[in-house]
Amino acid sequence: MEILYLWLPKEWGVQEITFILYSKRYNNCMIPSQTFLDQLHIPYTAFSFPLSTPKGASSVALALGLKEHQAIKTLIFETNKEELVLVMVGGDQIVILGYLKKVVGSRNIQLASSDKVIQTTGYKIGSIPPFSWQPEGFRSFLDSDMMNETTLAVGAGVWGNEILISPINLVIASQAIVVNLTDRKKSIFPLI
Repeated sequence: MEILYLWLPKEWGVQEITFILYSKRYNNCMIPSQTFLDQLHIPYTAFSFPLSTPKGASSVALALGLKEHQAIKTLIFETNKEELVLVMVGGDQIVILGYLKKVVGSRNIQLASSDKVIQTTGYKIGSIPPFSWQPEGFRSFLDSDMMNETTLAVGAGVWGNEILISPINLVIASQAIVVNLTDRKKSIFPLI
């Protein structure tokens, strides 16, 4: 029998301790997004929050003790060419559609319907992980401003569970293209 000792901050509460023990003890019961990161050897921290937490990036950020900006919104957009793309921005940010149209190469783009999101990702809106479900060739975009943060919070695919990950590891896991989608004062494509 394996015994796992964890010393966690008191403010994390019992729910987080239970989740960590459960996921470490029973690898076959881990959330698919976590298994995906483990298989790629990408470091992350699994975190949970009360299921009673109101939906939305600001509520999740508050529950995790982060800034709203660090709680990533994973948005699925659909083009008139029937292409779906994943867009990741901070919880306090709004996508500039004109910028997204240029990046994607489509004049007509809109948020995908909830049915289309479930059909494409396998997840309900509110906790879509930004990796592990994309077919080959699926395009993902991360707002360049997110690269200035040390830690980002992304949905794990199950409400009440979140993944804390560095921006560079998020780019690697999601195979995202980093572009400016939220700041009108900056170029869409960052200078390298």
